[in-house]
Amino acid sequence: MKNIGWLALWWHQFFLLWSTIDGQTRYSIPEELNQGSVVGNLAKDLGLALSEIFDRRLRVASQTGEQYFSVDAGKGELVVNDRIDREALCGQSASCVLPLQIVLEKPLNLHRIEVEIKDMNDNSPSFQTKELSLKIAESAAVGTRFVLESAEDADVGSNSVKSYTLTKNECFTLKMKEVEDGKAVPELVLEKPLDREKKAVHQLLLTALDGGNPVLSGTSQITITVLDVNDNFPVFEKNTYKVSLQENTAQNTFVVKIAATDADEGPNGEVEFSFGSRTPDSVLSVFEINPLTGEIHLKGDLDYEKGSSYKIEIAARDKGVPEMESHCRLQIDIVDVNDNTPEIVLTSEPQPVREDAASGTVVALLNARDADSGNNSKVTLRVPKGSPFTLKPSFSNNYALVTSGPLDRESFPEYNIEITATDSGTPPLSSKKVIPVTITDVNDNAPVFTQKTYNVYLKENGVPGSILYSVSASDLDFGENAKVSYSILDSKVQDVSVSSYVYINSDNGSIYSMHSFDYEKLKVFQIQVQAKDQGSPSLSSNATVHVFILDQNDNAPAVIYPSSAAMGSLSHQRMPRSAKAGHLVTKVTAVDADSGHNAWISYRLAEATDASLFTVNLYTGEVRTKRAVSEQDDSSQRLLIEIKDDGEPIQSSTVTVSIILEDGLHEPILDLRHKAAEPSKKTGRITLYLILSLASVSVLSLLTFLILAVKCIRNSRSSSTCCMRRTDSDDYKNPNRNLQIQLNTDGPIKYVEVLGGDMLSQSQSFRSCMSPMSEYSDFTLIKPSSTTDFKEVISVLDASLPDSTWTFESQQVTVWTGFVKVETILF
Repeated sequence: MKNIGWLALWWHQFFLLWSTIDGQTRYSIPEELNQGSVVGNLAKDLGLALSEIFDRRLRVASQTGEQYFSVDAGKGELVVNDRIDREALCGQSASCVLPLQIVLEKPLNLHRIEVEIKDMNDNSPSFQTKELSLKIAESAAVGTRFVLESAEDADVGSNSVKSYTLTKNECFTLKMKEVEDGKAVPELVLEKPLDREKKAVHQLLLTALDGGNPVLSGTSQITITVLDVNDNFPVFEKNTYKVSLQENTAQNTFVVKIAATDADEGPNGEVEFSFGSRTPDSVLSVFEINPLTGEIHLKGDLDYEKGSSYKIEIAARDKGVPEMESHCRLQIDIVDVNDNTPEIVLTSEPQPVREDAASGTVVALLNARDADSGNNSKVTLRVPKGSPFTLKPSFSNNYALVTSGPLDRESFPEYNIEITATDSGTPPLSSKKVIPVTITDVNDNAPVFTQKTYNVYLKENGVPGSILYSVSASDLDFGENAKVSYSILDSKVQDVSVSSYVYINSDNGSIYSMHSFDYEKLKVFQIQVQAKDQGSPSLSSNATVHVFILDQNDNAPAVIYPSSAAMGSLSHQRMPRSAKAGHLVTKVTAVDADSGHNAWISYRLAEATDASLFTVNLYTGEVRTKRAVSEQDDSSQRLLIEIKDDGEPIQSSTVTVSIILEDGLHEPILDLRHKAAEPSKKTGRITLYLILSLASVSVLSLLTFLILAVKCIRNSRSSSTCCMRRTDSDDYKNPNRNLQIQLNTDGPIKYVEVLGGDMLSQSQSFRSCMSPMSEYSDFTLIKPSSTTDFKEVISVLDASLPDSTWTFESQQVTVWTGFVKVETILF
């Protein structure tokens, strides 16, 4: 052991070498080095910094399965990890090289190094048979040779068996005989005739010496018994027999017949066959020989991967006394059959891959192996077609699994890559291995709303803080990249930031009102909602929320004529006692700030001094006499007129009209005609506006009437489409009808009302309302009769209107006809 330790130290100090051959690093070390012995500075030889050993998780992968080496991370040195016995690893092979794979990660990289194991003379020669018995006839001729057992030495090269010695004796010498493969076997040569009577037994000691330093040896005791004459040896037909068998040969198959003859007669010429005494159990378990016929049969299973060739010594022995024995050699070569499926071994575990990884990104390292030989061991790998991965060959059946196309985690969050390994045998064998590869998410998808636009209908006068609507957006990404937060983009609503109207819950997209809304002030507005994910960089998308305020009946009708009644005073009217039935006393006009049904107004005579004398038109507010005034009627009449809308709940207001009955009072139409005849710059401007309005309205009214007439016939009971009301059965027969068209352009929705009803029997009235609450926005146009010039029909009830008031925008014009009342929307 001291010599072995000294020798190991000597090897380590003087023969620890490394070299790089064809891009590979190679070290040479002696076997049996102590654990922890340094093989070489791996970090230096591979050009790696010491920090990279930790950062890139350097590790050693051995193809033999045993981990004989490890890396000292602190020094970057490759050190011995376990006892290395060259004879156990490589047997009698002249060269013993351990291939190692150095695996680095981040990025994945693979280095191949080789460690050559140098032989040490740590095994002594040994004989399988420690005591050999020979029986030699005394008649044996001088020069006869007897083959002795060769010694075996597990070492190789110069450390193997080099020579033999024999103890000194007077009858025998030792010579070497060259055999196949350049080997020599010892032979015992008879130098002097034997004489059994003088010496029947000879004791010799055969010593085998190796070429190591120091020299090691082994011995075998030879006992020679001198026998009486049987002077012919069996003779084989061949000195060497050679046979080839396929490794899948069935048991009991005939292999070969060994033939030998003996020139002697009788028992001395009868030959029996057997395997040589040094035949190992690995041969005896596979083959058997018939001792009488010499036929050899297969009794076990062959495996080329365990043994590619068998060299067997066959002995032929006669039955003489003494027995004569001779030997021949049988060489059985095993032909490889493709009986091993290829194997795929992962050199490194697959790494997760980002979905935006560039083509060529290394995912995993793997190795293909096949235990067969020749073409049967050539392995090809393939991945399924259409897979975004491919195999990149490296060296010695090593491959890198790399990306070859775009990845999309949202479509395929994980790939189970089935790799098929196929050898080149006949028939080819294959195996499959599934490698799971996880795709990590990249923020490449913006949140998507369920709708690009949302329409929200909200009643006015709602409670502040109530929820308006909940928008929702989803993100196809994963984790933080899929977390969506909501916000409202800044915009203006009536010159005020939209954030003063509403706010949004950033987590669930619920939109809440900041205060109640008033339809009369704000009818519609829009909100830009943004959904943003939490990725880096974050992605976002927008959606538009249209909020429509729905009108509620929260405004009572407001009286705009008579002007004094609109100001809260009692309205005084005069009427001649000569008035007949149907005489127009006055007209009450009111407007409602609401819209739709909530703005439809009706008039009713609530109280009267004499209810039998007056009537109020339900829809126009005209106050007329129901009968002729008599002398008995009081000269002062007081009317209370109630004005109601059509909303729910109903809103109403009242106006009080005082009527004075006077004698000799003429019709007020004469004064109106006089006023109409007065030239005025203001009335001229109004005439121009009315001419343009009437021209366009007439065309519109005609088209509207034709369309709505059909609808009214089908829906005569529906008030939302059109409303046709008769005051009596003669209304449609009276040709003296007046047209009233009401245009409403206040706000984003415009409409026209065409109402039927009687006015003054000799006139036509047009009313434009510039502002619903101002009496200064009224003007009336009166057409007396068909014979009256149109220029004379204009009479301004309030001629003191300023010029700035007469704008034709945002006004309401009412034209009456004797047919229908039509409300339509203008855009």
